[in-house]
Amino acid sequence: MRKTCLIAGFLLALAAAPYSFAQQMALPTHFGNWSGKPSQQWIETEAAANYLKLWKESGRTTGEYCEYSSGSAKVDVSLEKYRDPSSAYEIYTALIHPEMHPSLLDRTSAVDGDRLFVLVGNSILEVQPTPAIPTADLVALVNAVSAHSDQTPLPPIRAFLPKGFTDGTQKYALGPAGFQNGLATLKQEQFSGLTSEAGFASGAEAMLAEYRRGNDSAVVLLIEYPTPQLAEQHLRHLEQALSPAAKQAGTTIERNASLLTLVLEPSSKTFGDALRGAVNYGTRVTWNQPTHTITDPPWLVILSRIFLATGLFMVVAVVLGVAFGGVRVVAKIFFPGKLFDRPEQMDVLQLGLSSKRIDSRDFY
Repeated sequence: MRKTCLIAGFLLALAAAPYSFAQQMALPTHFGNWSGKPSQQWIETEAAANYLKLWKESGRTTGEYCEYSSGSAKVDVSLEKYRDPSSAYEIYTALIHPEMHPSLLDRTSAVDGDRLFVLVGNSILEVQPTPAIPTADLVALVNAVSAHSDQTPLPPIRAFLPKGFTDGTQKYALGPAGFQNGLATLKQEQFSGLTSEAGFASGAEAMLAEYRRGNDSAVVLLIEYPTPQLAEQHLRHLEQALSPAAKQAGTTIERNASLLTLVLEPSSKTFGDALRGAVNYGTRVTWNQPTHTITDPPWLVILSRIFLATGLFMVVAVVLGVAFGGVRVVAKIFFPGKLFDRPEQMDVLQLGLSSKRIDSRDFY
């Protein structure tokens, strides 16, 4: 009986495997007029040896591949998957270069010859050749893949860069491999000694980009930390790691809250200061406790209220005084010596200068 249950369970697992596999696939079997049979595959792309470290740092996993066809047209589509959108963005910035062109898609994407790279959540979609597929069908493919992707926002540090950088030179790093690859791509290998002091083990993120304006040029390096305390701590380490030649060339480090800004060897001090001042980063302190606004009324309203309150007080005083005095007068007229000022209960202090005793009734 036990063997029978084991066999039945094994058969059920085999029957459920294709369904589970289909559920995990992000590439669709159909989109627009195109159809294909996606398969899981480790996508081998053209990459240098240092990409192995990048893939390990970004948590690359098994991707997907499919050859789609529509009539006589065919395109190859591959989907590389990574740990999260930040990891995928690190690889995407490592793939792009200034010779690429932006695509017509309303997404983070670039065209390299006849190849299209699209950042979709925690994956990078590659389509080749792009001239074979209409833009509308391409949008349908990207939307189908996006429905199965991680929707976590991309790292905010990418928006801190000053505007005007050379498109394709922006490099994001969440670890040493991405940082060194970015420096090498931008021909700033002399700053590779900063890698060990940048603090990636403490949660630091880095962003680099190249700027050219006329005869001026420089590379901006931003490093963001989880807290201002960590930024201050690594600021001191990075200052010690800077070589005397780099400092003489104008490379300095400035801290703004949790962000460190370095302008690597600017062509002029003026250009370096302009880039440093254009960094789009600011801190904002919020107060969560409820607050209220105190507003004073106009002076005319205040004076009118004072006169009104005083008048009401005077009227009440007169009314109460007349009422109290009137009751005593009426009682003394109709009930003399019975309610108020009864002689037997009254006593008058006297000095005794005469022998005649004062009668209290003489006062009324």
